[in-house]
This record gives sequence, structure tokens and C-alpha cells, in this order.
Amino acid sequence: MKRLQIGDVAITSLIERDGPWRRPEDFFLNYDSAAKAADVAKLAPEVFDRASGKMVITYQTFVVRTGRHTILVDTCTGEDKGYPAPMDFPKQPWLDAMAAEGLTPADIDYVFCTHLHIDHSGWNTKLVNGQWVPTFPNAKYIFHKGEYAAWEALEREGKERAGGAGGVWRMNCEPIVKAGQALLVDESFTLDDCISLILTPGHSPGHVCVKISSKGQTAIIAGDMMHHQLQCLDPTMSTIFCWDPHAAAESRKRVFEEVAETDTLLLPIHFPTPTAGRLKRAGGSYDWIFAR
Repeated sequence: MKRLQIGDVAITSLIERDGPWRRPEDFFLNYDSAAKAADVAKLAPEVFDRASGKMVITYQTFVVRTGRHTILVDTCTGEDKGYPAPMDFPKQPWLDAMAAEGLTPADIDYVFCTHLHIDHSGWNTKLVNGQWVPTFPNAKYIFHKGEYAAWEALEREGKERAGGAGGVWRMNCEPIVKAGQALLVDESFTLDDCISLILTPGHSPGHVCVKISSKGQTAIIAGDMMHHQLQCLDPTMSTIFCWDPHAAAESRKRVFEEVAETDTLLLPIHFPTPTAGRLKRAGGSYDWIFAR
């Protein structure tokens, strides 16, 4: 993603992996390939690999610099988590991208997690002498308290959910609290007079988007409120990983309606370069316009 300037706030990204990933019929609930053929034909070339029939999915972390603080939003899958294929892809690109930004873990002041799925919280921690410890020693980690409580309860009950396989809370979250670096917040939390949260439940219980506003400009880091351009063409589509597919669709439709036809930029974590874009109304759906 090219560097974005939202007023006084700069945004760049660290890419862990990108490229063709999943077929829509394997990812979206009740997806009808024949019925959606016209939508696929409308997709931007960056987001769909026609040779394989797979969506192009990027795993990335956003770096937000406010002038006062350096912030990471969502931390991809991380390393040493022991995830099976296909989540065992190389992690060095993320480390190289951080170095290219001139950053070390000690430079990070805050880490925001839009939610606690494995691909949004992995670099929260690192393995040291067999123990998970915070990767960013000087950072406060922002977790929505409802999201944190839901994953904690699953771990205590010995249960698993799609998107949290292998003890995501135990590896990526609990060590942060034990280290005294977690801030469990609700959606009223703000930082630096330019960063706030939008509660968008459904994909997970306490999913939030991160809103950045400065000097009359606005960007929304959308997390997994949306995964692919197909959801702009049909906002009712939710994924196999959603805790509450109906609530996820309602959150998506609400935010889409608020930002469509405005200058607000949406930054979905999983959209490939150029990543950021805007929405235009198109009947009952929306056209996605990349900010090129």
C-alpha cells in the first residue's frame, strides 16, 4: 500500500503474505458461483485471480504515525505459533517490512487488535525460552473488552472456534495481560484526539474498526468487517469464520451506508495493494473504487 496521509496522520503497511488464497465458494456462506458470475466479472483485477478462481487475499499490519505515537493495527499471524498449512507461510517478509519502515519492536507505542483471530493478533507475542512474551516491550495493547472476554471464556471452557485454532487467546492475548501491557476498553476509547473505535460485531463478538480523523480527513481500518470486494457488491455475504453471520452483515451494511459517497477511505486488512478505497452506491450494492 502506498503511504497515505490523513491530515497529520501517516499510514503505511507491513505485508506478511499476499496472492491468491481461497475460492469464494470455500469462504462465503451459501455462495452460489453461477449466481455470482456477474459480480465476479465486475471485480478489480487486483482482487481476483481468474486463472485459479481464487480471491487475492493479503495479510498485513497497518502502521499509523500520529506525530505523538507509533501504532500497529492488527499483527497478522506471527511466528512460532505452530499453525498447520496453509497458515505456515514464511514470516520473514513481515519482519523485513518492519525494518524497511525503520522500526524496531521497541519503537511501537500502541498495538490495536480489531479482533483476536489468529491472523490479526499473531505478532502480539514472541516465544522466549518456551514462554510467550509481548513482542513490543514498550507498547500498550488495545483489546475490546467484549472481544477479550469471549476468547478467554472459550479457552477456559476448552473450546475452539474457527479463526482461533491452537489457543489464540493463550498465546496471543493472555501473556499481554500478565505483562501488564493490555488495555481492555470499550468502543468509547480514543487516542491522540484522532483515533477512535467503531463497534462492528458479528465477525467476532467485539470486533471493532479503527477510525482515524485529522484535519477534516477520515480513514477507517476495517479489520474483517469486510474481506473482499465481493462483499461490496453484496453486503449480506458473510464468511465461514463469522461468529454471527447476520450481525456481521448488519455491521457491514451500517458502515457502508455511512461512508458511501463520502471521502472516507476504507482500509480493509485483507485487500491487496493499493488496499485503500471508497464506496459509491450502485442500487442496492456498492462499487469499490481503489484509491490509486
